[in-house]
Amino acid sequence: MQTPPPSSESAHKSVYRDLSFWGITAAQFFTVFNDNFYKQIVLFVCVAAAAAGDSAGLQGQATIIFSLPFLLMSGFCGYLSDLMSKRTIILIAKVAEIVIMGVGLFGFLTLNIPFLFFVLFLMGVHSALFGPAKYGILPELFTDRQLPTVNGLFQMSMFISIILGLACSGIVKTYLNPEPAAAVNAAQVAVDIPVETAEAAANVAVQAAPTDPGAIWMASLICILLAVLGLISATFIRKTPAAKPKMKFDPSDLILNKETRKVLWNNRPLLAALVSTSVFWATGGLVYPQAINEVGLLQLGLSEAMTGMMAAGTGFGIAIGCVLGMLLSKGRFNARLVRFGAIGMFIGLILLALPSFKPNSTLLGATGTALGLVWLGICAGLYSVPLQVFIQAHAPTEHKGRVIGAMNLANWIGIFSSGGIFLIINPILKSNGFSPNLLFGVGAFFLLPVVLFYWPKSEVYSDKGLPTVLPD
Repeated sequence: MQTPPPSSESAHKSVYRDLSFWGITAAQFFTVFNDNFYKQIVLFVCVAAAAAGDSAGLQGQATIIFSLPFLLMSGFCGYLSDLMSKRTIILIAKVAEIVIMGVGLFGFLTLNIPFLFFVLFLMGVHSALFGPAKYGILPELFTDRQLPTVNGLFQMSMFISIILGLACSGIVKTYLNPEPAAAVNAAQVAVDIPVETAEAAANVAVQAAPTDPGAIWMASLICILLAVLGLISATFIRKTPAAKPKMKFDPSDLILNKETRKVLWNNRPLLAALVSTSVFWATGGLVYPQAINEVGLLQLGLSEAMTGMMAAGTGFGIAIGCVLGMLLSKGRFNARLVRFGAIGMFIGLILLALPSFKPNSTLLGATGTALGLVWLGICAGLYSVPLQVFIQAHAPTEHKGRVIGAMNLANWIGIFSSGGIFLIINPILKSNGFSPNLLFGVGAFFLLPVVLFYWPKSEVYSDKGLPTVLPD
């Protein structure tokens, strides 16, 4: 069964007056806020625990645990989103989010890191289910010509929610549970003192480590409320039929359906776009927020609130880049934006990685680092929006959910890899006395193949028919 194309009413209706657009956008907004709000607070706990001597790799472990469900479930979730109505999947995911945020309440009551990691894993399961449905439903609700506008606004709202989630996490964490900052500050002292007194500084850090969770559990009440609002928002999405309701399960659906593999292999531009998004997210997962947290808290000596704001600056830049990507696309896939975004990110990462002659600083300083992160975000938005449109437009109707699942799998292989890279590289940098901002240089290294070798062609989209390739 072929999923019918968007109705002529939706084709001629302004995106801004479409309740389905605002419903799916709001549902995503609340979900992404919760993901970043909760995960960033957990990462702050990890940084404080590492400063107290518990483990130098907790941030990397948290990233791996959050990413693991995407590796295990993206293929199957893509299968489900083609087997069932994507709207139904979205509603199921939103109900599950409320339950998971309720479970997260107990994690914040104790600040028990293994339990917090368990909730992170559950959040990853939820997001793995939500992703193929939310992106796969867009081509069912809107025409190819509308997709650049829809994706630009959709991605912009997503990164605004990231901005707010990261910014609010630092503020809420500092207000409700300020003690861990002392542990981080004690560890910062250890950077400036001779080696023989490092053990004493470590003991100070341990004494300053949090033993009382304080009122941090109240943060979960915010998460639960937003999850409920997300469920209400999702009810405004138009009903859509299942793309392939009689599809039989194949063991390959657990990872990547064998028919979908053939589709990707025979459509090399689509395959190249998926690989490029994976590299992009590997770089982004290392930088955002792992490297930013290390640089902000341990190198620049900023508070958790200020570090959260600095990380949010990247999200602010991405939101700007998404709007620019939408305005400059105008019903087409603009390959020049992808190339400019990749080169711009590479240059920004190199600048952020440059060392300083001053202790506990970077060459750009705190202000320059913050501005550099905004620039990095703008280029990331210019890069990601056109690629998202390209993948949605090129995925065959009956495979959209599974292709989006493959995209999720590729993206989270990248993010999962970034956690492993952080676990390996960060201790090496610390043990050899290198500054944490060199992690940005590692990100630039992994982005380099995209800069050198990914040169797609621009395309024009219409409401009907195949895209027209343009000379660049």
